[in-house]
Amino acid sequence: MLFYYNGGLELLCESMKIHNVNVDLEAGEEKLTMKNLLSWVRTNLIKERPEIFIKGDSVRPGVLVLVNDCDWELSGQLDTTLEEKDVISIVASWQFRRAFSGVRYDVIAQMDAVA
Repeated sequence: MLFYYNGGLELLCESMKIHNVNVDLEAGEEKLTMKNLLSWVRTNLIKERPEIFIKGDSVRPGVLVLVNDCDWELSGQLDTTLEEKDVISIVASWQFRRAFSGVRYDVIAQMDAVA
């Protein structure tokens, strides 16, 4: 499956925008979901500051997720079932980039406390 970062989020993955990934299912899992993929991405792709991209089990507000060019909100978000040939695009929106440009690392925790 192809995994694309854009809008600045690629900086969390050593500036690589495109990743061809093969995610193995965990024991007892029958299908790969976005929730499984995001957990795998956090562990295997993101090299620094995962809290900028992921909040809890999901992505932060302002991060657009597309599955085969379709907004994941239309396909079930974390419960979206993924296939081997799917293309996942992760895009930081303008609001997201504006919120985090120039923000110090320690301010993210304060933002979470308010949210």
